[in-house]
Amino acid sequence: MPELPEVETVRRGLESQIRGARILRVEARRPDLRIPLPPRFALRLVGRRVEEVARRAKYLLLHLDDGEILVIHLGMSGRLIVGPARRNVAPGKHEHVEFEFDNRQGVVFEDHRRFGLMTLVPGAEIDRHALFRHLGIEPLGPTFDGMVLARLLAGARTPIKAALLDQRRVVGVGNIYACEALFRAGISPRRLARTVAAVRADRLAAAIRSVLSEAIAAGGSSLRDYVQASGELGYFQHAWKVYGREGETCAHAGCAGRIRRIVQANRSTFYCPRCQT
Repeated sequence: MPELPEVETVRRGLESQIRGARILRVEARRPDLRIPLPPRFALRLVGRRVEEVARRAKYLLLHLDDGEILVIHLGMSGRLIVGPARRNVAPGKHEHVEFEFDNRQGVVFEDHRRFGLMTLVPGAEIDRHALFRHLGIEPLGPTFDGMVLARLLAGARTPIKAALLDQRRVVGVGNIYACEALFRAGISPRRLARTVAAVRADRLAAAIRSVLSEAIAAGGSSLRDYVQASGELGYFQHAWKVYGREGETCAHAGCAGRIRRIVQANRSTFYCPRCQT
């Protein structure tokens, strides 16, 4: 599933091409994705101008000039591909929604598993909407630091890896980047979350910010179906230090440990048992 860096990369690609553009045509080729499309979906979008392309957690938010927000989630395999608007081109089997804009750009939403979603939410209600009201802090936001992270983890009896994946605490980190951040911070994924405080919390907060920022700069990690809005692949997977590297030597200088894979909450966790404590 695309994680925060992948979604942020797509957001930036969309913003550069469609911000300020007006929607000329919407073709919804089925009535639902993961959830039903809103009533009169296409008609409500035609003529609207995209004033801002934002992100909340792993959701894309297209702010429209009538006050509504087009909410998009890519799900497990969804793609948003930007390019010249298409006319008289037969759509692919899994190209479920297509947009055309007045600047001659088009956006195609492709999702062969249909775990993604699109819906319309009034802007004034977005924070109270069922998709958003439970979400925690943005890890790249200005208020996220070690002190805040320690407070969010206080009392948590789950392993720290599981706590980082809990969207009610911190949003968008995801499995890959949780593994990588814990490695950078030297913290075992098995450690109880409530024990990550003070210096450990400072190290982990800094590691989360740096891992996510570097991944965004690299265009995300290309895994399975993910591509950028331009159709290009991301490259951060080449910088992974632990994820997917079971049995390899630890990348930390002076550590002769080997990367181990364990399963936590049905997710693969990769770490160095020697230097992550």
